[in-house]
Parts: sequence; structure tokens; C-alpha cells
Amino acid sequence: MHNISIFGTSSDTGKSTLTWVVGRILQDAGYTVSPFKAQNVSNNAHVADDGSEISIAQYFQAKALGIPTSWHNNPVLLKSGRGSSASLIVGGKVVADKEVREYYRDLDSLKPIVKEAFETLDKKYDCVIAEGAGSPVELNLMDKDLSNIFIATEYHTKIILVADIEKGGVFASIYGVYHLLPEPLRNNVIGVVVNKFRGDMSLFDEGVRIIEEEFGIPVLGVLPYVPFNLGFEDSQSLRNYVQDCSKSTRHVAVIAYPTMSNYTDFEPLLADPNTCVEFVTANIDLSSFDCIILPGSKLVMQDLAWLKETGLFEQIQKHYKVGNIHIVGICGGYQMMFERIIDTECIEVQEPTTVEALGFIEGDIVFQEEKILKKYINKYEIHHAISKKYPDEYKGTNIYGTFSHGIFVDEWFLNYEKESINAFVEKMKKYLNVERLVQSVL
Repeated sequence: MHNISIFGTSSDTGKSTLTWVVGRILQDAGYTVSPFKAQNVSNNAHVADDGSEISIAQYFQAKALGIPTSWHNNPVLLKSGRGSSASLIVGGKVVADKEVREYYRDLDSLKPIVKEAFETLDKKYDCVIAEGAGSPVELNLMDKDLSNIFIATEYHTKIILVADIEKGGVFASIYGVYHLLPEPLRNNVIGVVVNKFRGDMSLFDEGVRIIEEEFGIPVLGVLPYVPFNLGFEDSQSLRNYVQDCSKSTRHVAVIAYPTMSNYTDFEPLLADPNTCVEFVTANIDLSSFDCIILPGSKLVMQDLAWLKETGLFEQIQKHYKVGNIHIVGICGGYQMMFERIIDTECIEVQEPTTVEALGFIEGDIVFQEEKILKKYINKYEIHHAISKKYPDEYKGTNIYGTFSHGIFVDEWFLNYEKESINAFVEKMKKYLNVERLVQSVL
């Protein structure tokens, strides 16, 4: 069986979702499958089963496929770093903060670990499905493209193109990407999936004919636009969430500061018909909410400064003092609840810095160089900061803070998640040419 690359004709075409959907189809056909992404750029990470740090997307893909997770699923991860740099995570561990130019200059040094990861999965599974990144034909960056060109060339993967019809220009994007691919990769394209179609799908029958007969590219399926409120990878996927608040009895505000992270913490709340979630990006009146959540943050000091600049800082303090709204802090949000945040190790800042925080909890938060990675059954921790006085959590009259992500996950949500994944796969099967897809990779 051949391995597969999932290429998008642009960003946010649905590559992450199609990766596990195709994986489930191959599993149903009797094959073992693993997701893979050579390099991801995301502030949303999870602790894998081997104790490493990987992107939420690859963690969720593996979860949807029911297989163990490890750093091999995502050997290189870039997260927001101090200043204009990025935090580089290799093999599941933080190795450095690097400027973008420096990262690209040293790219070849990452190829051995990317190859080690892919080849480890290749030996263990019948098929590795390698999710690409953005568009595979950014011509000025193709020699620096680990996730698309490098993997597809190195391992001769069969390629599925995914095009987002909602963006417009779907024919130009398919034709353009296909013909800009190096010829050996063009020859490995097994078909295209047209994604996010709205309305009467028979209206695209002529479009299918054009792509197949005039472009010479098989169409593996035309998929309808179906909201899927699980596995949020980035802020773009978060904007696509859909929630029915008509029967809700609780109104929850999530403070969406600029480097908010680990959006998947709120999937159980979005799934709960009794809860209405609003992501707050400006200083709106919070008085009508039953609960205010301070979520995870990749750059806690920067997001704390944003709270102060917007006026949300003072408003949240006011509601804490009045005691009329419950306030929950998760990881970075928990850190903001203390009196001070101290970073003498320059983990988040250029120079040693101490800042005043919300002051709800007595004591200081101190950044340390070593990153804490812990995984429990449904919870996990990823943070540099520590509190000596309250190392795990704090419970007050109207506040609760914790370093753990996944605090809203319960048995009901796990069943909901499983049922939603199964139902989504079955729905997509109706629109995909499953037999053609499977035969193309054998």
C-alpha cells in the first residue's frame, strides 16, 4: 500500500479533517493507518501518550483513528515565541527560540528527525497519511517545504488535492496547483476532493466533468459544508464553529486574547446544549455572563498586557470583587490570577521582567526554563510557569484556577465526541468515491 499526502490548494481547505476521514475509510477497508505532519505551526498543542508535545491537530487525528500518539506524528512544531521569534519544538521537546530566517537557514538539520518520524510510522502502519501545510506550490518556498514537497518527493506518496469551493476560484486553484507541482508529483496525484460545497450539489455536476475531462484529474468527491465543532486547530477553525444557543441556560464568556491557545478546552461547552459560549475579543460588558473563562495563553505576559490595554483587566477585577460571576482560569489564565508574574529566565520576554497580575490569588507565578509536560487520563499540562504555593490548582469562593487543560471533559462529552466522529465519517462516505480512493493507494 502507498502512503498518502493530503495537499490543500490553499490554507484552511479542510486538510486536517480529511486526513482522519480518509484514515477511517482505509481502516474500514482493513488497513492500519497513522496521521503525520512533518511541521505544524500552531499554538494549540497536546501532550502525547509518550509525554511529548505535539500539535492538537495530529493528536485529534490519532484519537479519531483510535491509535496511540507520539512525537512521530508531528516531529516539528512551531509556536509563538518572544519578540518576532518562534518557539521550536523538535521531537516533542522545546529546543530553541528562532527567528524565521534562522529557522529556514537551519531547515536541513531538521530533515533527519522528520525522516526518522515518518519511517518509524511507516514500519508500524500499512499507510501513513501526511497532512500538508498551506499550499504546496508557494514557489519561493518550495525548497523549504517540509510538510508538502519534501515528504511527497522523499517517499513517493500518492497525493490527494483538497480545494475549498467556498473561497471561490476553485477551478483556477485546482488547475494552478496541479500544474505548478513538479512533474513527478503531478504523476502521483490520484484525485481531488472539492470541499465545503453549499446548496444543491447537482449544480456542480458540470464542474466535476470539467475537472475530470478537461483538467484530467479524477474527482474523488464533492463534500458538503458541514460544521464540525471538534479538533480546533487554529483561530481560523475556531471562527467556523456553529452553536445553537436557543435552549441554553448558561452564558459563558471566553476571553480570546491575541495568543489564546488550546481552543479544544471549550469543545465540551460548545457541545453542551445548555451552554452558550461567546469568544470575547474587545471590552464588552461582561455583566450578563454566568462565567468568565481566562483560557490558555502562549504568551501570558503579552496577553495580560492586552487585558490591561482593552480595559478587560479592570472589568474582570470588578466582577471578582463583587462576586457575582464565577471566574475560571486555565493554565495561562490561571497564571494571570496571581499577584505577580516573574520571568527572570526570559522565557517570554527579552529582558528579566516582573508584572502585576489580577491579584486574585496570593503569591507569585515564576517562569522556569524547563517546560512541564504531563498527561493524565483526559487532562494534560503544558507550561513553563510554576506556583510554589498552589502548584496544581486553586479554589476560591467565586474563582477556580488550574494548570490542567481538558477540565470540562467528562463521560458525556467523550461519548458525544465518539458518536460525532463516527457520524461525520459515515456522512462523508456518501459523497466520496470510496472504492476509487482505496484502489488508488493499493
